[in-house]
Amino acid sequence: MLLAIDIGNTNISFGIFKAMRIIKKFEIPTKYYSLKKLKKKLLNANIDDTLICSVVPKASKALKRDLEKLLGKQPLIIGKDIEVPIKNLYRKPEQVGQDRLVNAYAGVLLYKTPLIIIDFGTAVTFDVISKNKEYLGGMILPGLKASLEALAEKTALLPKIKLNKPKEFIGRDTQSSMLSGIIYGFSALTDELIKQIKKKIGRNTLAIGTGGNISLIGRHCKRLDGINADLTLTGLSLIYESQRLCR
Repeated sequence: MLLAIDIGNTNISFGIFKAMRIIKKFEIPTKYYSLKKLKKKLLNANIDDTLICSVVPKASKALKRDLEKLLGKQPLIIGKDIEVPIKNLYRKPEQVGQDRLVNAYAGVLLYKTPLIIIDFGTAVTFDVISKNKEYLGGMILPGLKASLEALAEKTALLPKIKLNKPKEFIGRDTQSSMLSGIIYGFSALTDELIKQIKKKIGRNTLAIGTGGNISLIGRHCKRLDGINADLTLTGLSLIYESQRLCR
């Protein structure tokens, strides 16, 4: 049994895999993570190995320490113990977030190339994979929640509100207008960027959506060809399996 962990700025996502099938998943907010919460979630779970992908070094350190205590075995870290097996054509390869490479690798194995992976997380990232299965690069935008918080922080009269689905397309109060602007604005932006990327790398390019906010925005993005909410965790299980077979 593999425990796959994706440490993001907002949430830490956990997936327990058996024979490469996810049998349990849960999240703990990164800010409120504790050994006590992890212990409770992993009660009676018989874990053989752990594989971590992280964009939060401080959280990685704490989780690594706790997993050693809990399971008596050091977790494997993507980018340190295991490299993502994909050709990275970024100008400075070390600058690409490991989660983006994991998503790209999962996309290559699960879908046809060329391919665009759009991850709606704390940030919104577009990752582009060539027809030759190379990681080409992409785009980074502020996430939905971050954009909503910025409106409240940088303006005098706009309130701080919770990210949620809008009640209407044309907002008739401030809260509704803000939510409509974020959801419909980002979905329109997503569709246009997919269109422009396809012009660059091919009309037959697939676009797959993932990330913590995909359930909120996915239905409004008309140019998405598919949604896979568990893409990063699945990618970790695929990488683990490929490494296991090579041992």
